Amino acid sequence: MAVNRDDVRRIISAIGGKENVNAATHCVTRLRLALDDESKVNKEELDKIELVKGSFAANNQFQIVIGPGTVDEAYKVFTEETGMSESTKDEVKAAAADKMNPLQRAIKTLGDVFIPLLPAIVTAGLLLGLNNVLTAGGLFGKQSLVEMYPQLRDLAEIINFIAGAPFIFLPALIGWSAMRVFGGSPILGMVLGLIMCHPGLASQYSLGNADTGELTKIPQWDVFGLQINKLNYQGQVLPVLIAAWFLAKVERFLNKRVHDSIKMLVVGPVSLLLIGFLSFLIIGPVALWLGTQITDVIQFIFTKAGWLGGLIYGLVYAPLVVTGLHHMFLAVDFQLQNSQLGGTYLWPILAISNISQGSAAFAAWFLYKRRKMVKEEGLALTSGISGWLGVTEPAMFGVNIPLKYPFIAAVVTTGIVGAIFGSQQLLGRVGVGGLPGIISINEGFRLTFFIGMIIAIVLPVILTLIFSNFAKKKGEEVVVERVKDTK
Repeated sequence: MAVNRDDVRRIISAIGGKENVNAATHCVTRLRLALDDESKVNKEELDKIELVKGSFAANNQFQIVIGPGTVDEAYKVFTEETGMSESTKDEVKAAAADKMNPLQRAIKTLGDVFIPLLPAIVTAGLLLGLNNVLTAGGLFGKQSLVEMYPQLRDLAEIINFIAGAPFIFLPALIGWSAMRVFGGSPILGMVLGLIMCHPGLASQYSLGNADTGELTKIPQWDVFGLQINKLNYQGQVLPVLIAAWFLAKVERFLNKRVHDSIKMLVVGPVSLLLIGFLSFLIIGPVALWLGTQITDVIQFIFTKAGWLGGLIYGLVYAPLVVTGLHHMFLAVDFQLQNSQLGGTYLWPILAISNISQGSAAFAAWFLYKRRKMVKEEGLALTSGISGWLGVTEPAMFGVNIPLKYPFIAAVVTTGIVGAIFGSQQLLGRVGVGGLPGIISINEGFRLTFFIGMIIAIVLPVILTLIFSNFAKKKGEEVVVERVKDTK
């Protein structure tokens, strides 16, 4: 689509000039900029530009919402006007990371590891949902679809195999992604993950005797007197994540010191042998213990005071998104759902937060429409839809946070629904968010989640309209007071 070059020039001026831009890239709808000084941005001037549909700062990036299709042309003109070369998203992230404190960098690292895995996890979640439709009883009658139509049974089994693979071989996915982030060879990380979930190892899920409740003895290797458990780390997060960090360190160390002519014969084999051995001897058992403690603490909270745990997580999740700290809970979600729980308490609340933010944006759309604010109306409508589908950043940063009260309405709603879910100890799996998130909910909890969805659709709209009336009255009182002071 054609872009007015003057609009782009005004954008450059409003963000502090081209000298304030460190790096720039774009996604499907937004310009994503790493700025030297975000305080130089003239937000009011930026919002007046017709091309701009909204703007927000997140994770030390300043993002300008322009719209699909148009943003491509706008970015091309932007690079021409600033004289900058095109940057990748990783380069912009790296430029933004220079301003982060150690905690922010640690959280960013977790996000960089787990976010690239989401397409595989979301796909697996959707397919598991489809398998649930085929195999769950009570959805279409007393019998499941595979019982009513036996010819569907093998199809359901194939779908289940495909959907389960990303979760079974999760260590391989994490190993690949972690090595990419830690500066090692991703393929070595993948191999390390596969080693840790090798089918020849003893599965953690078959160590207990269902009849007696006794634990089966874990088979061991005897290596020079060292007794090492032959334990499979299938579905585990922390063991391979920590092991991949050490693997990257060892690989980089050897790469600097081994001659190029023998690198292929030395670096990979030595790195994998050393870290693979240490993974079974030290790293795996320690990380598994740590992961178990995290799981036990969260399970204790939701078992003893589930309403409180759900309320707190519901109230803090959206504010954590603003800071980027929400990424660290992906690791917790994976840890929980691959434990004996078979699901996570947290992901369903995340899905409700998506719906609530989308509903609040729809309420803002109604308010904008009533005030004939065409530009803001379009942004609120599209971001409300994306929020319902599980992508909340446009709704949060473009609409709800600037207006304040829609954001508060969405947070309050998520806290209330979170308390309901926590009191019922509702479980789901990492997968899709928003309205489609119902297919990621464990069997037996879908009715409760559906009720939560209805609340998340309706309550933010009601609260936003109530808060907006209060804000309007408060604004009128301020104007009256200013007039009195002037007199």
